[in-house]
Amino acid sequence: MSNPIVIPSLAAVGDYVGKDIGCSEWVTIAQDQIDAFAEATGDHQWIHVDVERARRESPFRQTVAHGYLVLSLAPALMEQVGRIEGCSSVINVGFDKVRLKQPVPAGARVRMHVRVKAVRDVPRGGRRVVYVLSFEVEGVPKRACIAEAILIYYP
Repeated sequence: MSNPIVIPSLAAVGDYVGKDIGCSEWVTIAQDQIDAFAEATGDHQWIHVDVERARRESPFRQTVAHGYLVLSLAPALMEQVGRIEGCSSVINVGFDKVRLKQPVPAGARVRMHVRVKAVRDVPRGGRRVVYVLSFEVEGVPKRACIAEAILIYYP
């Protein structure tokens, strides 16, 4: 398990703007996880769930994970990368600039790199933090997904 960075306070998070704060452990995206995601979202496109057809007809010659499945790993992987101490709650505001740049084949291992892009104060003593999340597929030089995650932390 990785050693997550601990940012000691909301006030200190501004010191990390422009800095890479780490990356998660590798996680495998298995076909059963892809199938479960398809069931949960109703997205049963064959390129994700039909192993035989994907082998015959897909340009990737196998099934690939949904882009939103890869992105949905962000909260769990973020816990591996770091945390800000002294917070009573964290609100996920959303994502900006999501780019799905490379398919993630079933069975591939991915990990998430995190950089702090921006920090600003918000009402009630909170801080809005924008992270750049970059998902790497093991053995592939091009990133699979790059997105800006926006979270608001409250003391």
